[in-house]
Amino acid sequence: MTQSKTETAPAASYETVTVEVGNAGARLDRFLAARLGDLSRSRLKALIEQGMVTAADGPVTDPSRKVKEGECFAVILPPPEAAEPDAQDIPLVVVYEDDDLIVIDKPAGIVVHPAPGNPDSTLVNALLAHCGDSLSGIGGVRRPGIVHRIDKDTSGLLVAAKNDLAHAALTEQFAAHSIDRAYLALVWGVPVPPAGEIAGNIGRSSRDRKKMAVVGSGGKHALTRYRTLGRHGTLASLVECRLETGRTHQIRVHMASLGHPLVGDATYGGRRTRNTGSNDPVKAALSGFPRQALHARELGFLHPRSGKRLLFQSALPNDIQELLDRLAIRLPVGN
Repeated sequence: MTQSKTETAPAASYETVTVEVGNAGARLDRFLAARLGDLSRSRLKALIEQGMVTAADGPVTDPSRKVKEGECFAVILPPPEAAEPDAQDIPLVVVYEDDDLIVIDKPAGIVVHPAPGNPDSTLVNALLAHCGDSLSGIGGVRRPGIVHRIDKDTSGLLVAAKNDLAHAALTEQFAAHSIDRAYLALVWGVPVPPAGEIAGNIGRSSRDRKKMAVVGSGGKHALTRYRTLGRHGTLASLVECRLETGRTHQIRVHMASLGHPLVGDATYGGRRTRNTGSNDPVKAALSGFPRQALHARELGFLHPRSGKRLLFQSALPNDIQELLDRLAIRLPVGN
């Protein structure tokens, strides 16, 4: 009788490092990089921010934290992933394409690039099939062509690079905050004032490392400009948000910090997203909306080769448009 082999996924490994006298006061990421020669500082910084480094009192998520003599740190090393994503024939809505870049109108429900829990069926897999070998390796083998992201359950416009020149130029524009990005968001309540700025550093939540939050110290500078375009009484408002910066979950975190979380946001929306038993059909439609009501509507940048200004707009997807119709909220003319 022949026994068949059962393949098992590689397990995570662990490294433990103790701080000696001469290393006290060093940044955590620098200290670990010096002691763990096989891992780069950037890789260790990412592991720290992901909560993969722990001290005696729990996970440490600040790479700049100063280490103390006698402290012991455990570093969790996730198992290696496949070197490159596979090309998959997934339909794409192509808004614009040339030899340097491609602009996609992403539907809600698609992850931008492979990650733990989402190894395939991502936008990257679709781009590899659409663009072929020209995309391979641009920006790293796990995220070829990707210069920015939008969340899985956010719909709308995204640009990807098809060569090194385009990737470098677009990355520089994102770093300089010269990209035009406007989103439409349906939020609970009515913002006061109806237009303004939300400035607050965004970093990992101290209560839940899987969430982002406006933090009093640390984090990264974040600025969102918003204006209210329409509302349904005091129940909900349609808001345009323009990003000065592009932090993880920025609009969702900033609007929640203002007291007006996005409709359908299960992460930052609080109890409102779970109140689906209302007898009011409008309230029930809002509470039961299955994703954050957020759409990347406008994207503008300088073409990396010609220098010409490009500006793209995307119509609201059917699910958000139908919800706005029920609320009798209309986009103002010219918006």
